[in-house]
Amino acid sequence: MAFLVVIFLASSILATDPPKPSPFEALSSSGLNHYYSLEYDEAVRDFQRAAELNPEDPKAWNHLLEAVLFRELYKHDALDTSLYTHQSFLSTKQVPADAAVKQKIKDLADKAIALADKQLKNNPQDVRALYARGVAKGLRSTYLALIEHAWFAAVRNSLSARGDHEQVLKLQPGFTDAKTIIGAHNFVVGSLPLPLKITIGIGGVRGDKDKGLQYLEEAGKAGGESSADARVALALFLRREERFQDAINVVHTLVQEHPKNFLFALEEANLTKDAGKGPAAVTALRSLLEACKAGKYPQAHTELAQYALGESLRGQGQYPEAIPAYEAAGHSNSINQELRQRSLVSAGEVYDILNKRDAAMKDYRAAEALDSSTDEADRARKRMSKPYKGR
Repeated sequence: MAFLVVIFLASSILATDPPKPSPFEALSSSGLNHYYSLEYDEAVRDFQRAAELNPEDPKAWNHLLEAVLFRELYKHDALDTSLYTHQSFLSTKQVPADAAVKQKIKDLADKAIALADKQLKNNPQDVRALYARGVAKGLRSTYLALIEHAWFAAVRNSLSARGDHEQVLKLQPGFTDAKTIIGAHNFVVGSLPLPLKITIGIGGVRGDKDKGLQYLEEAGKAGGESSADARVALALFLRREERFQDAINVVHTLVQEHPKNFLFALEEANLTKDAGKGPAAVTALRSLLEACKAGKYPQAHTELAQYALGESLRGQGQYPEAIPAYEAAGHSNSINQELRQRSLVSAGEVYDILNKRDAAMKDYRAAEALDSSTDEADRARKRMSKPYKGR
């Protein structure tokens, strides 16, 4: 994934107004504002128009590619970072993207890469073309991993993206944006045990978690086009390292910069819970849901916050209060069936804790009925055969 922002360089010497942005720049800026507010339809519209103005610019097509890809991922709740803090996401079902959308994503990635290749054929040291090609490969890797579950192809593309951006830094060491993909790749590879690296065919590829975090921090603070992307990855990896307060500090900057972004606000609340600040997390999640009702987050997927609230209340031993939150997520109209199932099974477990077996069985059956083939359905059947006794 690569979140993109526009760089504005202001004159610091002459007391004159900045030059009026070109139509391409204005559309790109508007698209980015919509993108960071999760207003993906509007972002796609603006990026499409920008790309039509500069059809030979691979960066323009990367903007459109990213908006189309992340619109689909958000539609299916696949941008909830809690999914990626453990390995179980590897066994989750593919995102059931529409065939036409999948083809659109593949075509846009191919177009951006082809345009970058064309520029590099004329000038092999064109750092902007190298950077754009690496971004397109990185986005294609995200698509292959999260939508297709084509792990080996995703790894190949991520390796190639890292190679392009390492070449960018060799040619122009100050091109800090290139450190985002390199940093993320360093952390991921540095976290893998050798047997797994060999299994996925990267046994000889080196990674360094500390270097990865350092690169992401540098890119996040630089204010370049990958600044937000770098901070999202940095916060996720800090969370995996259980450096929760550091992650909160990073995400808070994103919340401040993008006040309409529901996902950033949700992430800050979830990190508060993970940091062991249960009461504060409950307060934050309730405030978030109230803000959603008030219209602050018009593109909110409130089922994510309801499930998180259920988890936080359960963690505080507030079992009766947790059930309505879980059931609100479970009975939502979300197309994310596994989240709904997880919520209903969790509600059933809490009913079992309260010795309300009939109510628990009702939620377990409802969870299984949504999709009998998932891991969550297996968990529901296990709970139906024997009451849950944990906490």
